[in-house]
Amino acid sequence: MKFGIATAFAMLSAPIASAQEAPDADEMAALCHGGLSICVSATIPAARTQAATTPGWMSPDVGAAWAAGYKGKGATITIVDDFSSTSRFSGNFGIGVQTQRHGEWTREEASMIAPLATIRSKDFTTSSSVTLAPGLNVLNLSYGMYATAGYSPNQIGWSAEEASIISYATRGSAIVSKAAGNDSVAVGGVTNGQQDYLDLALVGKASAIFVGALSTNGTTTNKAQLAWYSNYAGSNPLVQSHFLVVGVDGSKTDLYGTSFAAPIISGYAAIIGSKFTKATPTQITNDLLNTARTDTLVNYNASVYGKGEASLSRALAPVAIR
Repeated sequence: MKFGIATAFAMLSAPIASAQEAPDADEMAALCHGGLSICVSATIPAARTQAATTPGWMSPDVGAAWAAGYKGKGATITIVDDFSSTSRFSGNFGIGVQTQRHGEWTREEASMIAPLATIRSKDFTTSSSVTLAPGLNVLNLSYGMYATAGYSPNQIGWSAEEASIISYATRGSAIVSKAAGNDSVAVGGVTNGQQDYLDLALVGKASAIFVGALSTNGTTTNKAQLAWYSNYAGSNPLVQSHFLVVGVDGSKTDLYGTSFAAPIISGYAAIIGSKFTKATPTQITNDLLNTARTDTLVNYNASVYGKGEASLSRALAPVAIR
């Protein structure tokens, strides 16, 4: 088991992984393996629409960053996710329809955003520590650790895997991009009598970022709003100050969920690190948070959107960051 207090806990991933035109909560199915201790939440595939042939799901800021020569070189993104289950689903990131595991999707997304970053895969069914590479490290967590509500994160007997991640976020050793979750509640909130204790353990940590999903990328003339399923920042100032949103345009990819928001931030962090090569993970985290936009969002409120929509162009704009 991944962790426990006095009883066993189950792990449930944060994402909605979909291959359908419009997700429906009634079509959710729990796909479990590993003696039911590891579960991946996925939407049953249904009829699909034709996806775009180009990566139109990306913010235009990504192309601008590439044109300026910033593609993530020198950074390592470690995807902690499902790479071993039999659960697969279909989607299209603009390079053709594929059917992949959840981790294969999040890995591909991060690698498309930051094509020169080194990408590592860490199966989340293991309990070993996440190791860091030389240089800038970004950890992508498109999953959650759910258990009966009411405990303190300090009561959790974390496995070496999650303990290492929490430690890195606390010390600022790696940027931790955490999917906010898909329960339409505040980060760390209760849903069906359970809480995501990995969310709770990362609150207030120096280099942790919670990532919510917008239904599309926002502009000042066509503002975006929070996706119907996405968790939001809530009233805790410590969450609000480390919460970002990005567009997850499932109409273009057939993929929905905050699982596909977190890899965008992971890619952005790597790109920023390829410009500011001496910056620490905490400095890059703060750069992303402090340059977020609020003018591209419908009825901006910090309790919903946290710091706002991540803006790669604004984060890359300074000559230096501190």
